[in-house]
Amino acid sequence: MTRTVVEKGTISLRLVDEALREWRARGLDESELLAQAGIAAELFGKAQARVPAQAYARLWRLLAQAMDDEFFGINPRRMKVGSFAFMARVALQEPTLGAALDSALRFLDLVFDGLAPRLERQGGLAAIALDQPAGQVCRAFGCFTLWMIVHGLACWLLGRRIPILSAELRCQAPDYVEDYRVMFTSNLRFARAQSRLLFNADCLELPIRRSERELKRFLAGAPANILVRYRDPQSHTARIKAYLRNLNAERWPDLEALSSHYFMASSTLRRKLALEGQSYRGLKDQVRRDLAIAHLDRTEGHFAELALELGFADTSAFYKAFKKWTGTTPGQYRALIHPELPPPE
Repeated sequence: MTRTVVEKGTISLRLVDEALREWRARGLDESELLAQAGIAAELFGKAQARVPAQAYARLWRLLAQAMDDEFFGINPRRMKVGSFAFMARVALQEPTLGAALDSALRFLDLVFDGLAPRLERQGGLAAIALDQPAGQVCRAFGCFTLWMIVHGLACWLLGRRIPILSAELRCQAPDYVEDYRVMFTSNLRFARAQSRLLFNADCLELPIRRSERELKRFLAGAPANILVRYRDPQSHTARIKAYLRNLNAERWPDLEALSSHYFMASSTLRRKLALEGQSYRGLKDQVRRDLAIAHLDRTEGHFAELALELGFADTSAFYKAFKKWTGTTPGQYRALIHPELPPPE
């Protein structure tokens, strides 16, 4: 991840409000915290306001120190300061990512009350699942914060981003979800039976290659270094993905035409995307993946029709790409996320 991307990352003020919710509920003054974090109090009340990711990270650290809780006071039991560092050290000792996630999630299960995170494996899919009692209030901000912590650690352990296929939450959709779409995936599903973050299980067998020395640098930069995955909605990555989603795949422009759409040379657009860790080919692949998963979640249509809609030459090419994205075939994926449906004929 480049320094340019970190500096350009921004967070909606709506999430700052969420982060301060428990602090305010205790009747505590936030003005000093905001001043130290570099967040202007005048921004509150402005629905579209955003703050630098580094400012949000500073606020997170300040709240953690003041509350002795790295989880914003969301859970009845505190995630005491130092918990994330301990969890990261435990995970680092494991040989593979799967073992590291198992250890990290077992630790968090000991930390929290009424929130039992665990790693699920279902065929080619893996999930960070959160088991909550039926009567317990499910807060989207809490689920996404926990996933951000665990997923951020997992990405660091492997030295690369782990693509997220979809996020399912037990709660109803909150008023604001756009940063969650940018950070995690456009495939957000609410009012589901269980809260879980889905990804390809292939990465679970990958070895951990980080060292104790690298861990010290990682912890010194946390939580800012797990927030860099936030992208400004006005970044070229976000704008291009939104543009492609609004077009039929057969009408997607080549790089030259796309560059003209944004009034720049193709070499300039290619360089700007590279600074954001992306390529145009990779973005098209991500949009196809997200559209396919969204379609399968709606349980409608045939796979051949979907392959054509997404711009694949034939159904077999679509199957091959989908297996690469998710570790499963389209039929297996649909059966896993909708076990109530009869198996495909």
